Amino acid sequence: MGQNIHWNEAGSEMTAAWRSESGMPPSRRVVVADDSMTADAAYRLACEGTALLWRGDFQNARQLLNAMARRADRKPTKTAPMPEGFHLYRQAKSQRSRTLAMLLIPFDSGHAIPLRRAPDVLAACTEAYGDASFPYVASLRELLGIIGAHEWRRKGVLVPELATHIHPHYGVFSPVRGEYLELVAKAPLPEALKSHPVAFDIGTGTGVLAALLAKRGIAHIIATDQDERALTCARENISRMNFQESIEVARADLFPGGRASLIVCNPPWVPARPSSKLEHAVYDPESRMLKGFLEGLSSHLNENGEGWLILSDLAEHLVLRKRSELLEMIENAGLVVLGRLDAKPRHPKTEDARDVLYAARRLEVTSLWRLGLKDRPR
Repeated sequence: MGQNIHWNEAGSEMTAAWRSESGMPPSRRVVVADDSMTADAAYRLACEGTALLWRGDFQNARQLLNAMARRADRKPTKTAPMPEGFHLYRQAKSQRSRTLAMLLIPFDSGHAIPLRRAPDVLAACTEAYGDASFPYVASLRELLGIIGAHEWRRKGVLVPELATHIHPHYGVFSPVRGEYLELVAKAPLPEALKSHPVAFDIGTGTGVLAALLAKRGIAHIIATDQDERALTCARENISRMNFQESIEVARADLFPGGRASLIVCNPPWVPARPSSKLEHAVYDPESRMLKGFLEGLSSHLNENGEGWLILSDLAEHLVLRKRSELLEMIENAGLVVLGRLDAKPRHPKTEDARDVLYAARRLEVTSLWRLGLKDRPR
């Protein structure tokens, strides 16, 4: 945190701590707003970069935010051939997010909201922000995301391949794309596991892939991540499923020490720069994690082992990466393709012709690439 937001209220200069999980800085222009503020006026101020610190009814603030979102959605998104069309799409989404984030909510210590009809957000905000012994200000839009994430964490996401729920934490990527889980559940396990039953799950997130490997009978799995929220989330999920005897969760930048007979990685699928900290699970600038996984695989894989790379080809349809570039990365890393399993995504955007990226999404295929060492014994 470490930043403050400043505003004038009733003739006095006011200051409070500023919180933003997206990394958005506090606005330099802040006005106090209440139930008398119209949606048109609020949207105009927000577009100009003026933040609105809300002092009215909380539920009215939610309605105002919805009205501002409707006005933002009226703006047509510019279209262009890929990859320019993708960059224009992200630019429009980023501008929309910044505009809607201008509606701010005050908090007292203990995450209490001093507004009429405000909900109890103590549990949700403690999960996202930690304890709060001081007042602060945050975006209403971010708060609603935190509340939604709390509900996801409480209810969980059903994973049919595990016959149970995975409970994602705030800021940890939720396993809602079921096709890649199906691929991991059905891919043939490498023979090398019979003599050396050790697997690595690189960038474990919620721990879902490590759990799938444990359910398939692998005796020892090391699941790594470098994000503290992901490590906590994975440990809780693994403990809930009683897999802690076979799964070790470790903090690491990609690989742990030693070698394994199976190494699995599901890196971010799109080589682009995240616009916030919360987008790191989706965007991989310059394919850094993908390259790091491929380049480190040979020094951590047993000679007859396999690396499973789980990757969508959406980046190829967005003209952000060519298939030939991926194959070149694999070859340069001293690896060969042993096989590939493919699946078509089933998420709603693949059927939404109004989506700017629809043409790319309807062609998308998610693949599990089975990789081995180029000089592996025959």
